[in-house]
Amino acid sequence: MPVATHRVSALTCRMTTPQFIQLYQHNAAAVAQELLQGLNAPQAFTSPKYLYDALGSRLFEAITELPEYDLTRTEAELMRLHSASMAAQLPRGACWIDLGAGNCEKAGRLLGPMGAGRYVAVDISVDFVRQALDVLQRQHPSLPMAGLGVDFSGGLPLPTELALDPAQPRVLFYPGSSIGNFTPEQALDFLRNLHSACGSAPGSGLLIGVDLLKDPAEMEAAYDDALGVTAAFDLNLLLHINRLVGSNFAVRDWRHLSRFNAPLSRVEMHLQASHAVTVQWPGGHRQFAAGETIHTENACKWTVPSFEALLRSAGFASTHAWTDPAHRFAVFWAGA
Repeated sequence: MPVATHRVSALTCRMTTPQFIQLYQHNAAAVAQELLQGLNAPQAFTSPKYLYDALGSRLFEAITELPEYDLTRTEAELMRLHSASMAAQLPRGACWIDLGAGNCEKAGRLLGPMGAGRYVAVDISVDFVRQALDVLQRQHPSLPMAGLGVDFSGGLPLPTELALDPAQPRVLFYPGSSIGNFTPEQALDFLRNLHSACGSAPGSGLLIGVDLLKDPAEMEAAYDDALGVTAAFDLNLLLHINRLVGSNFAVRDWRHLSRFNAPLSRVEMHLQASHAVTVQWPGGHRQFAAGETIHTENACKWTVPSFEALLRSAGFASTHAWTDPAHRFAVFWAGA
């Protein structure tokens, strides 16, 4: 047998197999109730998580390639520039818990340089991460890996089936600035939950990406690009709602809006009725006046001091921040 073939065979024999645990179970009635409660509110709204059906997820991937939306590229460059400094701050041999892991690419680039001892990919469905974990496992054949299917927006349950070692430090990894979708009050509650999930092992903490406050016109353009990809992403929500609640939203009746709300330091996405329209669903309806909106997403923007203060309010004992040269984005390490 050729030497190269022998080495591949030996590597395959030593490779561990990812563990998959699905906790979240889709509840159609609960989803419909949540959506209809928001649609019937005085200011109609929906949770941004409903933007990400299959098509919405692909559209968001396209958004990250747009010149107006440089958040993903800036974060990747920041991680590259400061990887050595981050490695000096983070614990070696830690269990990495990747929140909203998706294709696992962001964490995958860090597991080796940061000396991870275990990896847990968390997403709402293990099917979303199964293929990515299989690929990642081949790249790190001896690293224990697991996929955990859970909606962590209201807390992060870590089931006993994971058999986490309480003495092993944990690195909770939440890149991409999704924390901006929360209001400051919601973000505080969410971060407190993450602080609890860090456990009690010395060295544990949270590595989190945060989009920073910048020129309002620039921020608005990032959420309303010239090609109209973000508009399609927002409008696709209506089709997703139709499938989930049986409503009859027509995309042609609505247009996408992006605006910066200075007092609340956030970009807001809205869908605005182009004319008076009545939307129906089984057992109910709502009349929208011309110009009335459905609030579909917030993207809160922070400064380094204001987010450090939020982390400390959530219980984290120490913080360290890295920014890109233009101070457009920041990654924080918050020690528990």
